[in-house]
Amino acid sequence: MKNALVTGAAGFIASRVVRMLLDQGVSVTGLDNLNDAYDIQVKRHRLASLEASPNFRFVEADVENLYELEPIFNGEPFDVVFNLAARAGVRYSIIDPHVYFRSNVQGLLNIVELMRRHETSRLVLASTSSLYAGQPMPFHEDQPVDHPLSPYAASKKAAEALAYTYHHLYEIRVAVLRYFTVYGPAGRPDMAPFRFIKWIHDGTPITVFGDGSQTRDFTYVDDIARGTILAGNFIGKNSPAYTVLNLGGGKTPISLLDFIYKIEERLGKKAEIIWKPMSASEMQDTAADITKAKEVLGWSPEIDLDAGLDATVEWYLQNLDWASRVQL
Repeated sequence: MKNALVTGAAGFIASRVVRMLLDQGVSVTGLDNLNDAYDIQVKRHRLASLEASPNFRFVEADVENLYELEPIFNGEPFDVVFNLAARAGVRYSIIDPHVYFRSNVQGLLNIVELMRRHETSRLVLASTSSLYAGQPMPFHEDQPVDHPLSPYAASKKAAEALAYTYHHLYEIRVAVLRYFTVYGPAGRPDMAPFRFIKWIHDGTPITVFGDGSQTRDFTYVDDIARGTILAGNFIGKNSPAYTVLNLGGGKTPISLLDFIYKIEERLGKKAEIIWKPMSASEMQDTAADITKAKEVLGWSPEIDLDAGLDATVEWYLQNLDWASRVQL
C-alpha cells in the first residue's frame, strides 16, 4: 500500500488510521466535511496532529456529494479506500434517520461508483456490532444480521449489502469491519466514555439509560486502527474477495456501572447518576468473537481496558483547557 484515501479523516477512528498509515510511509488523502454532528473542536484537534505531515493531503468534501468527490479520484490512483465516513450513534438516528442514510448509504454509493470508474479495487468499510441484535453471544460473522434495532444499524446493513453488490458486479475487493464499542483519547463527545469523564470531572450528574447492567465489549481505538490497516493490506489478490471481520475486545465484556467505577477511580471523584429508561433501539449486551480476525489478519487487541482508560483520562486532563468546554 503506497497511496490511500481515508474518508471521515477528522473522525475518531479514521484520524488514528491516518496517523498509523503516515507512520508507515503511506501517502494519505484525507476527506472530511467537518460537519457539526458533534463539537468541531474535537475534529480540528485530531486534524492538527496530521496536517504537518508532507504525505498527508486534506480535502474538505462530503461523501454525499458526488461532484465534490470526483476530482479527488482524478489524480494518482488509490491502492485502498478506507470508507470510515459515517453518521454514527444509535439514539440520534431515531430523531433524524434521513441524514444517516444519506451519509452511510448514499455516501458509500458515491465512493464505490468512483472506485468503479477509476478502477480502484480495494475497499475497507466500517460497519458495526449493532447488527447482531438478537443473536447469541459472543457474536460471530456467520450469524444472520436481519433485525437492526435502529436506523443507524439499518443504514450499516444497507451499506454492507451495497458493498457486496459492487464486489459482485465490478470485482471490488471488500473487507467489512464490524467495530465493537470503540473508546480512547480524543473520542467522540456524543459517546459515553467522553461524556462520563467530562461529567464526573466537572461534578455534573451523568445520565445512564437502563439500570447500568448492560455490558459492552470496549475496544481501544489504536487496536481498531491497527486492525483496519491490516484489513486493507489483507484484501489483495490472494485473499477472499469479500470478507466480514469482527474487531472487538475479545474478552469478557464489562458492565456500564463497572466502567463508570473505573473512571471514578482515575478521577478520584464519585459520579452522581440520573437514571433514564433504556431505548428500544439499544442492545443489552455485546461481545465479539474475534477468532476470524486472529486467523486471517494475525490481529488481536494489545491494549487492555485499564491501560486504555488510563490513556483516555490522561488525554482529557492534558487537554482540559479546551476539552472541558466541548459541547455535549
